[in-house]
Amino acid sequence: MEPVSDTSGGYVQSLARGLLVIRAFNESHPEMTLSEVARATDMSRAAARRFLHTLVHLGYVWTDGRIFALTPRVLELGFAYLSSVSLPEIAQPYLERLVAEVHESASVSVLDGPDIVYVARVPTSRIMTVSINIGTRFPAYATSMGRVILSDLGPAELDDYLSEVDLEPLGPHTITTPAELKAELARIREQGWALVDQELEADLRSIAAPIRDRSNRVVAAVNISSHASRSSPEDARQNLLPPLLTTAARIGADLAVAPTSRAVGRG
Repeated sequence: MEPVSDTSGGYVQSLARGLLVIRAFNESHPEMTLSEVARATDMSRAAARRFLHTLVHLGYVWTDGRIFALTPRVLELGFAYLSSVSLPEIAQPYLERLVAEVHESASVSVLDGPDIVYVARVPTSRIMTVSINIGTRFPAYATSMGRVILSDLGPAELDDYLSEVDLEPLGPHTITTPAELKAELARIREQGWALVDQELEADLRSIAAPIRDRSNRVVAAVNISSHASRSSPEDARQNLLPPLLTTAARIGADLAVAPTSRAVGRG
């Protein structure tokens, strides 16, 4: 995890480091010792101890004196975000109808830095080695939803994005060069949807469409994901794409007229 540095007069380093401690806990590390937290956050043991005990005092972390773990209270932080935006609330019933029609999992995500973040989801069965929940993050470049959103970036924004990410091979077919990715994004921009076949993970296929705001800007994406063995890419285009595009258009239409419609800014 990257070290945190104070880069401007308005930057509160202690707040950033406290959030870094919270983010150190994840599915792979739900419980950690003081030493493990210090290593994960690139802090000294003394600094990690101060932040952990502050979080314990605030009720966000539990400890038995040796092991530390997050408490359910951290959900308040995510709920504050979800309750302040209309996108998850608008999308959820449409996702439920889509899943009932196609019998595959469907999700909505937004771009946050180099990753997509899931903000709404209706699963049917587990098709990845990791579980996907609200707040799950994946590298945007290797996902159908990420590519749909990236395809709407301007040339300078896209160059900034590519300068910040390593295009690592995550699945057997992952695009790993900027030139290939730019060519694929141009194709997605022209056709209006993205299909990713076993690039994020083996045996996972996903097809995504953009969700646009009232200014026609892509602010999110909706996808259908399935096991690659159950169908072919052509099946996905013929059977999944039409209802997916309809769902994306309906979510976008409702989002455009919602009085408090907002989504995470692309950064």
